[in-house]
Amino acid sequence: MTESKRILLAEPRGYCAGVDRAVETVERALDKHGAPVYVRKEIVHNRHVVDTLAERGAIFVGETDEVPEGAIVVFSAHGVSPEVHRTAAQRNLQTIDATCPLVTKVHQEAKRFARDDYDILLIGHEGHEEVEGTAGEAPEHIQLVDGPDAVDTVSVRDESKVIWLSQTTLSVDETMETVRRLRERFPELNDPPSDDICYATQNRQVAVKAMAPKCDLVIVVGSKNSSNSVRLVEVALQNGASASYLVDYAREIDPAWLDGVETVGITSGASVPEVLVRGVIDFLSEYGFDSVEKVTTAEETLTFALPRELRPARTAK
Repeated sequence: MTESKRILLAEPRGYCAGVDRAVETVERALDKHGAPVYVRKEIVHNRHVVDTLAERGAIFVGETDEVPEGAIVVFSAHGVSPEVHRTAAQRNLQTIDATCPLVTKVHQEAKRFARDDYDILLIGHEGHEEVEGTAGEAPEHIQLVDGPDAVDTVSVRDESKVIWLSQTTLSVDETMETVRRLRERFPELNDPPSDDICYATQNRQVAVKAMAPKCDLVIVVGSKNSSNSVRLVEVALQNGASASYLVDYAREIDPAWLDGVETVGITSGASVPEVLVRGVIDFLSEYGFDSVEKVTTAEETLTFALPRELRPARTAK
């Protein structure tokens, strides 16, 4: 008797605490103030989330100068530079900052080490919004290191005063390889006071590593501009999956991918709502994948308070 086709479902997957907070921030702002509420950049890197919020009256803009003077603007989960805060203030905008607290922590580290006159080597992807926000905290002290191959071009003033920080959504393995290469060049390189790579990014990668060797195919639900989702595809392929693809929606799955496949792994990036994962499971069930097994490597309980402008007023006792 042939074994039934099966789905391995990674846990944890999907929304992290920072994304949950950011999306709820826009929803609460719309509830409180009515449409439109402006949002600088995508609140999180997920097409479905952005489209859903746009339908409710959120208007997504590239920069604050596109927001009418005096209007409400939400800053995305990826964080912004001090310059963006300044330009918003000049336009008298009512700002609500939905920056993930873990990104804010990296900003604080950048400011602290810049004050102490360190050269800061920021490991991250050029052009990513989070990198632009962090680098903007201390542009004269920060150099971007975009992966291990960029290490050779780094120059510092004093090898005894160098520290690395990182974008929160990177591949853990690639980041550690970049740090190893940096340390070969700069033996006195300092580590950040705490791990910069987000707990959710790490947890999702660990779950995929556990699942991938058992999978003929891993489907990652997420958008192409989502750094942590793209990394999950790479992690799956590097850890034994025969194939891996990134999709926003179940309808993007090519049935040809399923030829000869008995085990499909499913996970989703940290900005992906669970309804999209359910859509993929339903799609696969039509092709005989009727057994779903969870691969659990961590439990997540962390939550973040909403920005103070949106917290419920305390009632007097």
